[in-house]
Amino acid sequence: MKEEIIVSGRMNPKIDPVLHVWGWEIPIYLFLGGLVAGILFFAAFMYLRGKEDAYAAAVKKAPLFTPIFLGLGLFALFLDLTHKPYFWRLYTTIKLESPMSWGAWTLMIVMPLALFWGFSYVREVYPQIDFRVSWLQKLESFFQSKRREMAWVLIFMSVILGIYTGILLSAFNARPLWNTSILGPLFLVSGLSAGAALIMMLSKDRAERKLFSQIDLALIGIELFLIIHMFMGFMASTEVQIEAAQLFLGGAYTLPFWILVVILGMALPAVLEIWELRGHHIPAYIPALLILFGSLCLRFIITYAGQASRYLY
Repeated sequence: MKEEIIVSGRMNPKIDPVLHVWGWEIPIYLFLGGLVAGILFFAAFMYLRGKEDAYAAAVKKAPLFTPIFLGLGLFALFLDLTHKPYFWRLYTTIKLESPMSWGAWTLMIVMPLALFWGFSYVREVYPQIDFRVSWLQKLESFFQSKRREMAWVLIFMSVILGIYTGILLSAFNARPLWNTSILGPLFLVSGLSAGAALIMMLSKDRAERKLFSQIDLALIGIELFLIIHMFMGFMASTEVQIEAAQLFLGGAYTLPFWILVVILGMALPAVLEIWELRGHHIPAYIPALLILFGSLCLRFIITYAGQASRYLY
């Protein structure tokens, strides 16, 4: 018989309170929201430049996936809700000081616009589809006549959507890692990079792939600048911000962040894209998939590391 002296009950599970705010649903939602923002921005921008036929993958093909991506992101967000039957209450008020209110209304606008934009091009991408119902043909003609107006709105709303995915985190001042204004621009640029990567995967035109490869190289450079600037800001700030930065500079998230996000998700695809631009044959889907993977990992790591950072002073 073994004798044990119990001096504390903390070995029992759930004795000490454990804060668990966000799981996998939120990073998935942030990733898909940023990806949709990137795709719609490039679709509207290239359309307004009169390049809808030259860059068909950007303007016509990629936007067809945005309602699906956005729907999956919203479903992930719905799964995270504690009081699911009351989600509609987000739309009974507008609170200008609330990022979640901004996000709810932004998504309310972007979702139908993405559907209308894709619907106006669906028969150009898939000619075998035939709208035999007269009212569908009239609806298609109406949205085709309103593409310019939709493009201007999409330019504006896609930027808001992309920035919002970062502001959603940075508004939580109780988490030192999230409490930085860099997250909004960083997530916007990351979303644009992911959108450009998907367009490269879908495009069959060499000139279009080359253009978006060049755009993506510039976006990766901006991402790296923002990441360095974010850590410089943390290290020059208070003790809690320094400790938050140290999660990535020798702490638990060092290897996942620098290997999965920076090396595999940014540096390696940038090198592959440079080789491709210099005449070497690199399948477009390889750097594109790496960029999408890195963008997803960025959301997961920032979300989880932010919850691990805390104020102790």
